[in-house]
Amino acid sequence: MIGQILSTMLPVFLIAGCGALYGRYRSPDIKGLNVLNMELFVPMLVFGVLADQKAPLQDYAQLALAATVVVLGSGIVLYPLAKVLKLNLKTFLPPMMFNNSGNMGIPLLVLAFGDSALPAAIVLFIVEMLLHFSVGLYMLDPHSSIIQRLRLPIVFASIAGLAVNISGIHLPDWLLETLNMLGGVCIPLMLFALGVRMLEIDFSDWKLGILGAIACPASGLILAWPMIAVLDLPGLQVASLWVFAALPPAVLNYMVAEQYKQEPHTVASLVLLSNLGSLVVIPIVLGLVFSAGYV
Repeated sequence: MIGQILSTMLPVFLIAGCGALYGRYRSPDIKGLNVLNMELFVPMLVFGVLADQKAPLQDYAQLALAATVVVLGSGIVLYPLAKVLKLNLKTFLPPMMFNNSGNMGIPLLVLAFGDSALPAAIVLFIVEMLLHFSVGLYMLDPHSSIIQRLRLPIVFASIAGLAVNISGIHLPDWLLETLNMLGGVCIPLMLFALGVRMLEIDFSDWKLGILGAIACPASGLILAWPMIAVLDLPGLQVASLWVFAALPPAVLNYMVAEQYKQEPHTVASLVLLSNLGSLVVIPIVLGLVFSAGYV
């Protein structure tokens, strides 16, 4: 089991470490890399996985439902805590709800459970991303246009991939291979960018960061447990949901907070310190998943 955890986490640490080391001396344009990743490579990966008939989407409907409950339910579960501690709800709750299913979730699930986990990882990522750009942005600005919020390449790629999958259209192998090659770029690039972002950690809000590092995975795991008990999910999807529920806040929360001027400095500390805390949480969750024999 220790060997399985190490074989999963070491590539994550090494690639992110390369990003941190490179960023320490070269200061790359990480914003430009993230834009390229989110507008080209990630949509290619999403479309390719969804359009591939080897991954029938009806098999992942319950997983998508469970992920929705985990994301939205985390905000409900942590609302009383935020009120008691007198935290700014717009600053604290979105990072607790919208986790790092892209930069960390996709590569982590693939490394942990193999390529067969990629469809589940993509479904979880799409659910989190769509909720982030609909519910999440509404939480920050109720007056923003939903059309503007959803006008994103990842949304178009998701809709197109769903249409191809549901219609039963079989794309030629050469096209799927091209999509897979382009999409494959996004996984190491996500981890590399995460490593560069880790250099921006500010320990001035360390108390809130520690709270987030505990509250984010705790709320997700609390909500995942009844969903796993109620829904008839295959073992691989159960394992994927446990890991998804334990993921730290998405780095995207900081970018959105900066755009909406919602205490970006505080959000950055909350997000990055929580990601640092995941170095402890994720190996524990993986150990429990492997020991339970879900995969």
